[in-house]
Amino acid sequence: MTLAVQRYPLLIGGEELSGADGATFIIANPASGEELAVVDQAGLADVERAVAAARAAFDGGAWARTTAAKRSRLLNKLADLIEQQADDLARLEAANVGKPFQEARTDVQVAIDNFRYYAGLAFTVGGETPPVSGPFFGYTIRQPVGVCALIVPWNFPLMLTSWKVAPALACGNTVIIKPASATPLTAVRLGQLARDAGFPPGVVNVLPGPGGQIGMALVRHPGVDKIAFTGSTEVGRAVMTEAAASIKRVTLELGGKSPALVFADAKLDLAVAGCLASIFRNCGQMCTARSRILVERTIYAEFVERFGAAAAKIRIGDPLAKGTQMGPLVSNAQRDAVHGYVEQGQQEGARLVAGGHRPDGEQYARGSFYTPTVFADVAPEMAIFQEEIFGPVAAIAPFTDEDDAVRLANATIYGLAATIWTNDVARTHRLAQRIKSGNIWVNTWVDGLVEAPFGGFKQSGLGREQGTEVLNHYTEVKSVAINLTEKLIDFYGIGVE
Repeated sequence: MTLAVQRYPLLIGGEELSGADGATFIIANPASGEELAVVDQAGLADVERAVAAARAAFDGGAWARTTAAKRSRLLNKLADLIEQQADDLARLEAANVGKPFQEARTDVQVAIDNFRYYAGLAFTVGGETPPVSGPFFGYTIRQPVGVCALIVPWNFPLMLTSWKVAPALACGNTVIIKPASATPLTAVRLGQLARDAGFPPGVVNVLPGPGGQIGMALVRHPGVDKIAFTGSTEVGRAVMTEAAASIKRVTLELGGKSPALVFADAKLDLAVAGCLASIFRNCGQMCTARSRILVERTIYAEFVERFGAAAAKIRIGDPLAKGTQMGPLVSNAQRDAVHGYVEQGQQEGARLVAGGHRPDGEQYARGSFYTPTVFADVAPEMAIFQEEIFGPVAAIAPFTDEDDAVRLANATIYGLAATIWTNDVARTHRLAQRIKSGNIWVNTWVDGLVEAPFGGFKQSGLGREQGTEVLNHYTEVKSVAINLTEKLIDFYGIGVE
């Protein structure tokens, strides 16, 4: 199935605009190499326009006077509009990213759920009345931070945009969305739907363009109050450094090299199936991909054999074709980077069990396809054990006992996610305490829940997305204390009555 080529504009102050420089860029379909869309490219002048529009809406415009009840209604209206166009948005996402339609459709549903969840939470953003000593009444106020620049990656464009936009708007902020250059299409559509839902001009702005220029200009801009960035750890360091100059509020959701720990008492069928999903969904392009599979020695050989055989059966194809289980990588450059890691893994002595090449067949010739790849006998010092590949490459290593499993699980700079496969309930609680990851799942490949906080330890990031925890990152807390007596403390002894 081929989608008609369309043009996607910038959205600034409620208007669809071309970039001030007149530049555009082409989005290619990663499955075919064919042109998918033409996108207007933002320049530095557009950053100024977007910040001015967002500031005006926040500082004194209609949005500044909007009640929580109205914010909630608008978020629910936006969710309604997304739901009405869910299949079209999923097709667009599948064609842009390369993920199978059903995966994209799930992502769209998560976005809908996010907007509905934070529509409800809009009413809850408020302060507290802590007990204080002395003749005072103390209370706190939670107020929106201000203009938030939301920098989104290319692997889950609509879903991760909703992770940031929904809570930011629920708290009363205005936003500037900087989508990834490779996958800006559904972010532009989201901006258009927000306008159609009735959000005032300047509340939701979208600036497609190069991250090094547009993203960093937003990070440096004195009119931007908060940065929420999802992407690589390397770029996250640069964002953090630049934001420090003006002490901006920053949350970072960065890379991962997440482990799955498979114990001998686990249900092996479920563990194999779950580990497959947790690395090969979205062609392995997930920060939470459980790309390191640690298996207890007594079942190691059987697991490797079964996992490799199952990986080889995954159906690769056009993301919009029925029956496709894994699409292409997002680009030829990403495919080449993945293949470089596969070659390095072989050179360092890992045993290639499955995949490791482009799939055979004319239907794959023009796309950035790559086979599900499985390595066994991987050592902790190898690059494929330590570095985030962001592709369909699983690295399997054995462990002897719980201590060994924990040592291997924690032996990277990352700490984003982990899965524990076991039927021992006490073990799950012990390991959940010891594994240095922000997200622990037991006997499941599910990556996150709208209601639960999501984020990482170590170099996997700062702060949290999702749940109620994220509301703290989109608000400032103000403390107020009121003297309940008619007397003042006469500090200087001047006889105040």
